Amino acid sequence: MGTHSAVAHSLLDTADTLVLQTGNLLNWGCLKKKCPATPTEELQDCIRTILNEWSSKISPGPVQEIPQNLECALSQAMETINPDEREELKVSVKLFVVYPSLSSIRHAVDMACSTLGVAQLDSVIIAPPPLEECMTVSMEHVQPYWEELESLVTDAKVVAIGTSDLDKALLEQLYIWAKIKPNSNQVNLASCCIMPPDLTEFAKQFDIQLLTHNDPKGKLCL
Repeated sequence: MGTHSAVAHSLLDTADTLVLQTGNLLNWGCLKKKCPATPTEELQDCIRTILNEWSSKISPGPVQEIPQNLECALSQAMETINPDEREELKVSVKLFVVYPSLSSIRHAVDMACSTLGVAQLDSVIIAPPPLEECMTVSMEHVQPYWEELESLVTDAKVVAIGTSDLDKALLEQLYIWAKIKPNSNQVNLASCCIMPPDLTEFAKQFDIQLLTHNDPKGKLCL
């Protein structure tokens, strides 16, 4: 097991990109037995399990060619959407940007479509990019990512696009500026017990769906 681990660490250290695919978490027997207390704990459990399974299958011999892109998946949990059931399902994706890379937006959408076996996503929500503690999210931070989402709608890869954790003022700025308007905006339950009245009124006026979430703020501690 030590040799497997050493080879795995070597591959991880030299790879440029690491893709982790959890598959359908409902197929994970371990998570049925142990219910994670928080989204962060759930993500940690998923990453730990995937990397352990991946490393255990690596040949202990010398690596002939070191790949730049590593893909680790829990094979028994992977499944695609049945084409006969596609019309009955709404496929939504939430993107968390952890470093400034616009190309990662399209890559993530393409990968989601490929993994699920669909040609198009019904909805994509993007979380605000992470900033330094002294900074607040502004249109300057949101615009580049929104333009990338708009191009995905234009290319028929996504039907509707939405935002997360925007207050009324910033959501209004985005709505006025955007060519393709936000379809939804998520509000963190940790930040308010009820929806802010001004946000609710604005969303109702412009037919923007308000949703709730409990995803942790900032980068997840892994």
